[in-house]
Amino acid sequence: MLYLAEVQKQKGGLLSGGGKTELKLLACQRTDQNWNTVSEEVIAAEDASKLNDGALVLVELNPNRQVQRIQEAGRPLVNILQNFSRQLEKFKLKEDEIDQWKQSLTFQAQELNRREMDMEVRSEQLHNMEDELQQLEQQKQEVDTSRQEIERLKTEVERNRLELEGAWEHLRGEQRRLEEHQADFQQGTVLDEEQSRVMSELLDRLSNRVAPTETVREHLHLAFELVEKQQATLTPHWQKLEEQKTAIAQQQEEVERLSQTFSDRQNALQEAQNTLVQQTAQLQINTADLTSKQEYARIIKEQLRNAEELYQQIHSIAATSGDVVLGQQANVEALDKMPLEELQKIVQDLQHKLEIDATFVHDQEQELEYKQEAIEELQNKLSQASDQDHINLELELTDEKDLYQMLNSSLVGQRRNMLQHQKFLKQHQAVLLRRQGHTVVEEDEGNKVNLEPVLLQIETQRQQYSQEIQKLEREIDQIRSGVELNQGMIDNQTHDLDEKRQELKAIEESLLSLRRTTAECCGRVNLYQEALQPIQDSLDGLRQKLQGIAESLDKFQETGDHQVQAIAQLRHTLQGLMPQPELLAS
Repeated sequence: MLYLAEVQKQKGGLLSGGGKTELKLLACQRTDQNWNTVSEEVIAAEDASKLNDGALVLVELNPNRQVQRIQEAGRPLVNILQNFSRQLEKFKLKEDEIDQWKQSLTFQAQELNRREMDMEVRSEQLHNMEDELQQLEQQKQEVDTSRQEIERLKTEVERNRLELEGAWEHLRGEQRRLEEHQADFQQGTVLDEEQSRVMSELLDRLSNRVAPTETVREHLHLAFELVEKQQATLTPHWQKLEEQKTAIAQQQEEVERLSQTFSDRQNALQEAQNTLVQQTAQLQINTADLTSKQEYARIIKEQLRNAEELYQQIHSIAATSGDVVLGQQANVEALDKMPLEELQKIVQDLQHKLEIDATFVHDQEQELEYKQEAIEELQNKLSQASDQDHINLELELTDEKDLYQMLNSSLVGQRRNMLQHQKFLKQHQAVLLRRQGHTVVEEDEGNKVNLEPVLLQIETQRQQYSQEIQKLEREIDQIRSGVELNQGMIDNQTHDLDEKRQELKAIEESLLSLRRTTAECCGRVNLYQEALQPIQDSLDGLRQKLQGIAESLDKFQETGDHQVQAIAQLRHTLQGLMPQPELLAS
């Protein structure tokens, strides 16, 4: 099982030599992405003696709690943190997507609620209009009834007028006969008793033929009251109609304002889209520049790797060949003058150091073999993995290959140093054996090839390549930062554009709804006015007819008064023409 542990070294005394090395277990791996803390446990691990105190390592333990493999935890922890960062980014994207869905659903719910309220208001308005139309229909029936009553009164007045004209015609005939009798009276003739009686009866009949106007006036007054009542009923409807016209005018102003807002937002959206297109084009240019710089850096790094490989190969040749002089050389004259005991101590120290280097190289080679096995195991898993696990396995395989390459590169240098130390030790051992009286085969220094100038030239090229790579990496970092900044701005502007599109869509829907509502209100007002205007016209016509009847009735009253006066005058005249009682008696 794999554990995360901390290296702890106990310092030893001067006589006891090096201290004890232990591993403090911190966490345990349950699955690929799941780590759990463990109770603090310390196990002995001498294999970790080469590591620094406090270093974090990944240690694999068998069921018997024995160390099987140790590796530095720096790179794996970086991979774990990278995977954790990727998961956080995925979760953040999911949360943003969920928030967008929530906002969209909230907006849709609000829009549905608003439309339901509009439908309820319109339904209530339609119901009120139906009630008002029923009331108007009733009022129209009442107006028709009033019109019929007025027509009846008009017929009655016309009949009375005709009767009055007939009475007047009869009165004129009697007046003519009276004038004839007056002429006869002036000649000394008088009316006999029979003629006087007949004339009195005729005057009484004429007086009784004068039509009374009080009843007609009462009916006319009731008709006027009915008309005013109908007008009082219609007046609130006309006021409501004017209020609706005012509301329609306000809605039209709101439509114009909202139309202007929609046009302004549309222009702003178009400008933002143009700006986004320009920034996208600039981003493509910067991305192409970044790609070219990265490709150039890749070529320089390839040349640097070639130079390093050549450098390593020359070192390997120099380390394995006795005809090549390279690196540190022993000072034979100084070694010959040195005390033998001191020379032996130097040789022992060099041997001990070489043994440490050899052990470390051996451990690194085993670690390299473990890495190779892990890579092969991941490749086998990758060939059988599902689409869901394929990406994680590819990332893990890439990280393992990077670790393998880094470990292999460091191991090449360590091997080279070990071989150089080995040759340096051999030179000291040869001097020591020669001074101890042993026969030593001397190497011919004249036939050896000095590769230091070549390595120096290669090292100069490596430095130039490294400086060029550093310069390119700085430029690439700057360009990448600019690209990331541009991408972030583009993402923000894209998000703003989406919000502006949604806002513009909402404004457009509100504008269409307001226009539709205004058109419906205009239709209702027109229908309302078309229903009210004929009733008002009919009522105005009825009022005019009633006023005409009232004027005719006033004239008729005046004519009746003249008729009564004329009858009184005739009666007075007839009394003068009638014979005296005493004359009649005689």
